[in-house]
Amino acid sequence: MSAIEVITHPQVVERSLTKSQLRRIYTMRQLRWSDNHAITVFVLPSQDALHQRFAKERLQIFPYQLNRIWHKLTYSGLGVAPAVVKSEQELIQAVSNTPGAIGYISEATLIKLSQSYNNFSQGALNMDDGQKVSVKGVINVVKIKD
Repeated sequence: MSAIEVITHPQVVERSLTKSQLRRIYTMRQLRWSDNHAITVFVLPSQDALHQRFAKERLQIFPYQLNRIWHKLTYSGLGVAPAVVKSEQELIQAVSNTPGAIGYISEATLIKLSQSYNNFSQGALNMDDGQKVSVKGVINVVKIKD
């Protein structure tokens, strides 16, 4: 099973996030990046296996708890739920086309994406050393710290 990578729009200045920052973003409690740009959150459908793994592994929250938070925000009028897209490919498109966006994809999808771009700089796809991975102006991969 491949790892889950958090991706952002290329203009997002954050190169890494803590687990608690990531959780605040996905529970819609952190609405702006450090440079004050608005955060747009993209997710896969609740029943998607990758979404369920992301909630449990990266956010350490059950998917139904995440849905409950989003519904409460939406129905109380205090906030908005993340934008739901149908597939990882749509998520990549949405994140790359939306300044301030954040999303997640599988490592396998990231590798395929990087191979499909001819101008991708070789050697940049190294997840373990904390380097910011970039698919040349398309998306950035953000390191998640404890």
